[in-house]
Amino acid sequence: MPIASYASDPAATRGREFAQPGGGARGPRSAFQRDRDRIIHSIAFRRLAGKAQVFVAPDGDHYRVRLTHSLEVAQIGRTIARSLGLDEDLTEALCLAHDIGHPPFGHAGEDALAAALERHGGWDHNEQCLRMLMRLERPYCDITGLNLSWEVLEGLAKHNGPVTEPGWALAELDAAFPMELACWPSLEAQVAALADDIAYDNHDIDDGLRAGFLTVDDLLELDFLAEAWEAVRARHPGADERLLQRELVRDQIGVMVNDLIETTRNNLVGITSLDDVRNAGRALATFSDDWTARERRLKAFMYERLYYHPEQINTAKLANRVIAQLYAAFDQDPSLMTPGWRDRLPDDAAGRARHIADFIAGMTDRYAMDCYARIFGTVPEGLSNV
Repeated sequence: MPIASYASDPAATRGREFAQPGGGARGPRSAFQRDRDRIIHSIAFRRLAGKAQVFVAPDGDHYRVRLTHSLEVAQIGRTIARSLGLDEDLTEALCLAHDIGHPPFGHAGEDALAAALERHGGWDHNEQCLRMLMRLERPYCDITGLNLSWEVLEGLAKHNGPVTEPGWALAELDAAFPMELACWPSLEAQVAALADDIAYDNHDIDDGLRAGFLTVDDLLELDFLAEAWEAVRARHPGADERLLQRELVRDQIGVMVNDLIETTRNNLVGITSLDDVRNAGRALATFSDDWTARERRLKAFMYERLYYHPEQINTAKLANRVIAQLYAAFDQDPSLMTPGWRDRLPDDAAGRARHIADFIAGMTDRYAMDCYARIFGTVPEGLSNV
């Protein structure tokens, strides 16, 4: 499909923070294709294989982790981008990178780091994503970060909309390489954000059913899921219920994708350029009013029945304790950190706190548990919740 006039153009990129002479010689790739490849080849991306999506350190092999979730988001995002005439490679890069800033144990780990850095500006996983990609990853000899294009960085910074009050991490990065935080991001970034919603809204249902935290009867309390379930059963009479559940999840992804594409096309009437997108004053990639309301109901349902399930809350408390105690241990005795991190520990209090948080945020769930066991003898019982 031809690229639309309102799409991001890799040939018109605003460039990279650092010049890399001769950097374009590695194959016939666009700027955004190179960004996607840099993300995929990064250490931070590989570590997503060991970071929890919903369930911490699950015993089963079939549960999603941050890596598989990111791949699923990218697949959905590319489909939407292709239908709307957007740049698929930029969309894919944003989808693949969006969770790179998550610490071990998901939001429980984030809460622990935010509390530990409360006196030093706080901590946020989205800002940590930019910090990881722009400063902490070091694949090159002469520059810091992956040196991604401006469009990828601003899309990651603003995929949920303009940022009016950036935290210290994003403020520092924006001062070095301004990302126009006050305006709306590209349509590729807006699509990536909603592809994330579509993926986890539905795939978390799949994992919740597999783990036994949700039942089909629970889902049928939502009228639109009850209607979809009856339609699936009518199409496949006598099929195994587990297969019907997977069919339901696929159907819902398709319905949400189609609704997003149709609604966004309608929103784009009169939009003829990328500048029009940035200055629209609102999101242009959206669900319809009906599906916006349904998606909110679904999220509320998932928080009540899955994310705030008593076993999940108990596991989150244990995970929070592990991260908080790891932070305190490294703060009290930096020799417990690996040599490279220990040797670079800043002298000032804020720099020290942020450095320790950077070290912990890069850990996988398993590595954090191993560090905890090495320091304290064992990990809390019940930290793995399925």
